[in-house]
Amino acid sequence: MRLQNVLLRCLLCFVVSPGLVFASEHPQKKTSVKNLILMIGDGMGPQQMGLLTTYARQAPNSQYKDRKTALEQAMDEGIIGLIRTSPPGVLVTDSAAAATQLASGMAAGAEMVGIDASGNRVETILEKAQSADKAVGLVTDTRLTHGTPAAFATHRPHRSEENAIATDLVASDIDVLLGGGLRNWIPQQSGKKSSAAETEIRHLIGDAYAFSSKRKDNRNLLLEARLDGYQLVFDRDALSRVKSGKVLGLFGNEAMSDAITCRTSGDACREPTLAEMTGKALQLLSEGENGFFLMVEAGQIDWACHNNDTGSLLAEMLRMDRALQVILDWMQDREDTLLVVTADHETGGFGFSYSGSNLPTPQILPGAAFKDRTHQPDFNFGRPATLDRLQRQKEGYFSIFRKFDALEKDEQTPTRLASMINQAMDFRITEDQAEKILRRGPNPLYAKDHRYLGDKESPRVNDYADFYVFGDNVRMNLLARAVAAEQNVVWATGTHTSTPVIAVAVGPEHASQPYGTMMHATDLGKQMQSTLLGR
Repeated sequence: MRLQNVLLRCLLCFVVSPGLVFASEHPQKKTSVKNLILMIGDGMGPQQMGLLTTYARQAPNSQYKDRKTALEQAMDEGIIGLIRTSPPGVLVTDSAAAATQLASGMAAGAEMVGIDASGNRVETILEKAQSADKAVGLVTDTRLTHGTPAAFATHRPHRSEENAIATDLVASDIDVLLGGGLRNWIPQQSGKKSSAAETEIRHLIGDAYAFSSKRKDNRNLLLEARLDGYQLVFDRDALSRVKSGKVLGLFGNEAMSDAITCRTSGDACREPTLAEMTGKALQLLSEGENGFFLMVEAGQIDWACHNNDTGSLLAEMLRMDRALQVILDWMQDREDTLLVVTADHETGGFGFSYSGSNLPTPQILPGAAFKDRTHQPDFNFGRPATLDRLQRQKEGYFSIFRKFDALEKDEQTPTRLASMINQAMDFRITEDQAEKILRRGPNPLYAKDHRYLGDKESPRVNDYADFYVFGDNVRMNLLARAVAAEQNVVWATGTHTSTPVIAVAVGPEHASQPYGTMMHATDLGKQMQSTLLGR
């Protein structure tokens, strides 16, 4: 009884004493936000970021002049961290495993989407956001069924299962889906002229672009999506007319056009830009009261780097930066949103380098130290005008070789290839160099029935051949070597590297602070879930 009285008196003192403060008067510090935007530059290591900022600051005809890139603005405003990307048991990641780690916060196995390293399905930040009644969206300039977007919403043993991934996306009830890759959504028969399926698809997409199917069945996922309440759009004008509701936008049969093609096509390009898709996604997703999760992928940075195509890389970085500017403008004066800008991995081992060719001429300097002598560096450290020449590139390497391969066999000559390359960019090659690019020999990596190494012959690479694995695409890597000295550019590989990537977190301080450290991609994934969902 005495103990009960003591406890009662203590309780009364706690309730009535003016000097005591209830826990509710000192709530825990808020760490979550209403909205989270994740922007992934696929293959965008620190070097690729450096190319963008070097162009912006040093190119004589820079598009930026007296303003900063959006990437620099984000770094100025935000918190910067460093991310290790390797999955367990290996040193280098592919995009599917890398995206799965970011999406789920769980260690992933090579080439799996939405599955952990043990082979189990993992719940992603997008799916958890849906469970929390938040709106969700995926935007990419590649295919919606490609490894990175797929990993946020689907669960498949291998990233190549794009037909199944498209089927899963239809069932995912994602509010905004914008990208390319129609070929995995339409019936197998739609590629046959005058067939009922072909007529049906043409009726749906109009004359937006040519199409063919990769499916092995005759399911029309477009009609299924429309029955599920999606508005279907296939070009820029149609997307601009969407004002609310769910939307599925497919703006190319394969991936969307590369950045150089979009730039040189001008008004003839009917695709929305990555910036326009991002702006529309923000408009639609922000209508809800409960917040949203949005993933935006600048996916063709990776492809330019696989091809060792520096001009295309610069164009893709500029495209990404324009989309990032849209996000930063939308976030202006908001305190309820966190933006994370990062990469899944680095591709290609890109860098400018100094060389012993094209040596500089002597210069007279006004300083006293050079009163009686000229200044002549021992090496060629690269000229800023090179940046403008890269930006002026008229066609990407992939497009050049696609057109070359479409020629009649007797027209596929070194002379013709050199002419096509020299028309496309300022860095010219000779017929002898073109002949070396076209040389073929026994494939040292031949593996029967392998998806990429199954050809008995391949382009001839004289060193580090093990790291150039994508068949005839290796000709692009050889082209990069042919123009390397004039560009002052070196590439280490045709595949990915383990270089840590940068993460930039922009938003309220309580939400962005935890990102300012070195962490693994899985930790970044967990932190984003905690920031958005408070768990």
